[in-house]
Amino acid sequence: MVRRDELPVVVIGAGPVGLAAGAHLRERGLEVVILEAGQAAGAAVTDWGHVRLFSPWRYNIDAAARRLLDGTGWVEPDLEENPTGAELVRDYVAPLAATAELAPRIRYGHRVIAVTREGADRTRSLGRERRPYLVRAVTAAGETVDVRARHVLDASGTYGQRNPVGDGGILAPGEADARARGAVVGPLPDVLAADRERFAGRTTLVVGMGHSAANTLLSLVELAEQAEGTRILWAIRGGSARRLFGGGADDELPARGLLGTKLKEATESGRLTLMKWVTITQMAPEGEGTRVRGLAREEAFEVTVHSIVDATGFRPDLDMLREVRLDLDAVVESPSGLAELIDPNQHSCGTVPPHGEPLLRHPDDGFYLVGMKSYGRAPTFLLATGYEQVRSVAAALAGDSEAAGRVSLSLPATGVCSTDLAEEAGQAEADAAGSGGCCGGTPEAPRSEPQPVGFASGVPHGRSLDLLT
Repeated sequence: MVRRDELPVVVIGAGPVGLAAGAHLRERGLEVVILEAGQAAGAAVTDWGHVRLFSPWRYNIDAAARRLLDGTGWVEPDLEENPTGAELVRDYVAPLAATAELAPRIRYGHRVIAVTREGADRTRSLGRERRPYLVRAVTAAGETVDVRARHVLDASGTYGQRNPVGDGGILAPGEADARARGAVVGPLPDVLAADRERFAGRTTLVVGMGHSAANTLLSLVELAEQAEGTRILWAIRGGSARRLFGGGADDELPARGLLGTKLKEATESGRLTLMKWVTITQMAPEGEGTRVRGLAREEAFEVTVHSIVDATGFRPDLDMLREVRLDLDAVVESPSGLAELIDPNQHSCGTVPPHGEPLLRHPDDGFYLVGMKSYGRAPTFLLATGYEQVRSVAAALAGDSEAAGRVSLSLPATGVCSTDLAEEAGQAEADAAGSGGCCGGTPEAPRSEPQPVGFASGVPHGRSLDLLT
């Protein structure tokens, strides 16, 4: 019988962080199997490929990944340029996945549905630490495949798990049907190209106040200038959009500062309608559209729209981990050791320090949530932070505790953080009293350029780019 320490490390997800994990593990001499639900590496990033990242290339390339790529004839992109999601995949993710070290170790079309300790559910303790992990996946052909693992790194992200539009974290009545009908779409539709026909000359309701919402709103504003009858409604649950308007020219990521500045101007000019303190209470079919009912400042409203863009954020898929012993924070659903550093009720993304393996541990040894999934529901994740996580975890699994505990990261200042909830609350009170907003201006970008997405050094949301993988 094969011992646990003779088995490979299984990495779930072949996005930027999952591939970086593979690169660091192979550099440490550990065998790896990477399971990817999509048919190619970076499948989630490809879904928002038309969107430009906030952060330039220098924050989006992992060090071990670069060392693998350097031996292949890979041409490094201009480190000061901001890539689109499609360019991130084409010029970095895909070449990395094709390297001789990683390509034979990636299994595409393998969607993981469960992780457990072989022969032991979460209630069984006797001899648990000696048991390998069993990772169960379903292939694109519908076949069930079990992979035994020494350790497991779940880098599957949160992109496929959208938060509901309804109040209190649950679906509004009729929302499930609206989603099934395709009336509710994800946060980053390709408004100006592939999805143009869906939005041109129609009414769209965008729900949410992250950078994904901002990108979609600005694309809709541009579309409205080209297609008569295009109407834009923007619903937020709070009383102020100040935190999304951001730090303007003070933001060290100019693309992100410009995003907030342009959205502020579009809102103040009346090119979109901002609805505050919104609670959506019901959705129902209405002709070719959907009737949305709710409350705005406790006053009832009803609108009929053709599409609803759900830009309310994401949550981790924890159902696949029911048999793993996890230590998760009750608020943000991140590893408990990490939670107080990222809790958006207490901290801004600008205060999240570098962190590694010691803060990512769970009661089941050798299991780690890494990348965006490690942040649970907190929208403060940075792609570069995910790279530092997997470097530290790989060092720990290789027995190099000194390297695992030595974490460092250099990132740009964030301007106004997208999770400054306390500041937002204070501004809401000021707005109610009639005071103005904040934010300086920056030069307007050419209309032909893709709008920058709000990600943390790699995905929508956060200090650099908020990566969704």
